[in-house]
Amino acid sequence: MKNIVKSALALSLLGIFAAPAFNLQPVQAEQTEFRTVRASHILVDTEEEALELKKRIENGESFESLAQEYSKCMSREKGGNLGFFKRGQMVKPFEDAAFSLPVGVVSDPVKTEYGWHLIKVTSKI
Repeated sequence: MKNIVKSALALSLLGIFAAPAFNLQPVQAEQTEFRTVRASHILVDTEEEALELKKRIENGESFESLAQEYSKCMSREKGGNLGFFKRGQMVKPFEDAAFSLPVGVVSDPVKTEYGWHLIKVTSKI
């Protein structure tokens, strides 16, 4: 056991045990720049559709259920869940909205080349 501890210490000093790529610790309240977000979205053709769906969400309907029923994106099968992404992986208007949203809040409609999105950020790290 002592040899394992010594080996781990030696390897960590040599930089072989690097810090994990994602820090999965809870976000501190004062943190304002995030490297990664996890978000879900609903993609529709018109702003009117997006506004109507947002009203329904505000009135208590499930974002995930509405995504499954109305979204044009294949992520609908997972309730709109897109998983984690970093800056530069999504189109700019979508990325800007996702990184600026507080966790759990549904965005106003966001226009991209693909249509109109409602975005809900579920985690930031």
